[in-house]
Amino acid sequence: MAMNFNELSGIKQWGAVIVGGALVTAALYFTVFKTQNEKNTSAQHALEDKIRENNELESYRPKLKQIEQQLAELKQQLEIEQRIVPDEKLVDQFITMLDGEAQKAGVELRRYKAKDTKSQQYYTEVPFDLELDGPYYSAVNFFDRVSKLERIVNISGLLVSTTRIPGGAKIKHTYQYAPNESVVASFTATTYFSHDLQPSGAGAGSKPGTPAAK
Repeated sequence: MAMNFNELSGIKQWGAVIVGGALVTAALYFTVFKTQNEKNTSAQHALEDKIRENNELESYRPKLKQIEQQLAELKQQLEIEQRIVPDEKLVDQFITMLDGEAQKAGVELRRYKAKDTKSQQYYTEVPFDLELDGPYYSAVNFFDRVSKLERIVNISGLLVSTTRIPGGAKIKHTYQYAPNESVVASFTATTYFSHDLQPSGAGAGSKPGTPAAK
């Protein structure tokens, strides 16, 4: 038989209020408070992880300047190495560079002929047959200037003769030489280009794209 709340005694009314409050509190705990508490716990753990990570990174702060300096030095070293041995076949740039040194030395570069390239493990040799003419000491100055270039250039097969007997240098063509010119020369100038490592099984010395000899 249902009873009205007002019909209950005072003690029973208080008991009912307390039980009802407990039920409401339990419902709120399992629906709202527990979920929020779990979120707070998760956020606290994330904060602690971030603080620990920041503390670990903080230990590198005194070394940051040193690391930046090392990176700058490595970048500068790489730029120097790329000038010494470029990583692309900048043939036009190479020929322009030699022609510039010839003009500074006072000689004429007359002929360029590209020869077969030769691929090694870390670099590719790119040789050119060239001919020049000019005053003797100007020719000497040219070869001296080339030897001092940042970029590696090897001179080989040098033949020198006089302008009166140019055939002694085995040059392919003769020209109308200026009165102050006294020598002609033919030689091979070899420059180098870096490249990626060859796949395993590729033979050193083979031309790029040519299978290794079996």
